[in-house]
Amino acid sequence: MPVIDRIAAMAGELTAWRQDLHAHPELGFEERRTSEQVAALLRSWGIEVTTGIATTGLVGTLRRGNGNRAIGIRADMDALPMDEANDFAHRSRNPGRMHACGHDGHTAMLLGAARYLAESGTFDGTVHFIFQPAEEGGGGGRVMVEEGLFERFPCDMVFGAHNDTTLPVGTIVAAEGVASANSDRFLLTITGRGGHAARPHVSIDPVVVGAHVVLALQSIVSRRTDPLESAVISITQFHSGSASNVIPQEAVLHGSVRTLKDTVQDEVQRLVERVAAATAAAHDAVAEVDYRRGYPSIINDAEATERAALAAARLVGEQHVVRRRPSGLGGEDFSFMARKVPGCFVRFGQANGEKGSVPVHHPRYDFNDEILPLGASYWASLVEQELPRR
Repeated sequence: MPVIDRIAAMAGELTAWRQDLHAHPELGFEERRTSEQVAALLRSWGIEVTTGIATTGLVGTLRRGNGNRAIGIRADMDALPMDEANDFAHRSRNPGRMHACGHDGHTAMLLGAARYLAESGTFDGTVHFIFQPAEEGGGGGRVMVEEGLFERFPCDMVFGAHNDTTLPVGTIVAAEGVASANSDRFLLTITGRGGHAARPHVSIDPVVVGAHVVLALQSIVSRRTDPLESAVISITQFHSGSASNVIPQEAVLHGSVRTLKDTVQDEVQRLVERVAAATAAAHDAVAEVDYRRGYPSIINDAEATERAALAAARLVGEQHVVRRRPSGLGGEDFSFMARKVPGCFVRFGQANGEKGSVPVHHPRYDFNDEILPLGASYWASLVEQELPRR
């Protein structure tokens, strides 16, 4: 089954929507312009819109026929707090804001599917188009769920997607099981005893203690975690001192932890807190860890994944569907939805030579508009498959 003709015909509009969103990026829970434009388009197609969920989130609801089944499809809307290095016409007009992860494309694809389904009515049941704020660290998916997303908009299954710059255009990943990592962070404060740099013996140097702690934390992965499991501990910031001749009183470290299994996540947290405290104590210093759980891992439900893969195979051919793929260690807050309702998170390849291959979160990233009709056709085809007319 090729790209749907009606959606192919709206490729220019899809591109215009996407590039307009790219030019006007907004951060999490601040996507007011984006949300207003999405809502206006949905309403113009006769779709019922509910706004104000998780501040700037919204849901478009479309019903046809008498079917009692319902599915949800989610797109994220927020940008990243970074400057863009591209020089094309649709580059960011908001300093310090950039759509460097493709959420502009995700939103445009879902809008395309919504328009087609509203016009064609080729399904029987209910589809909820979920436009989520604050995926980039704000936990908008969690907030939507906590505010009763699935109580207000019941779904039998929920689906989400992300572009993939490592896979060619026309490839769709729908793999059962763990699809993203538990994403945690911690703040580690080491308190020593400050003093003169010429008399270290009467001080307790938190910089030296911090260096020992950094190395000791790596032993959690190399010596305390099953080699067949996955864990990453990265110290990403180390702040201490204000003068070259002063041993500071305190050092503050920031860290990131990624794991795939919840049991490994629990153990790594326990060991981070214990190893940091014990290593500092060995040097007569004190370490305090503020460990914060972030996004849980996405676990793609078996049945939902099979349905997602079937729709992909009908669109691009079985040979272009990736059904098994090693889990990535990136975080994604679609996980909150997929842990509430059976769900599947798919990936759309967007690389075509150099076009679409710049990694996400890079200042020269841009979504490949070539895949907009394909993504919109996929969502529309999935709805028609799961909510067939009788």
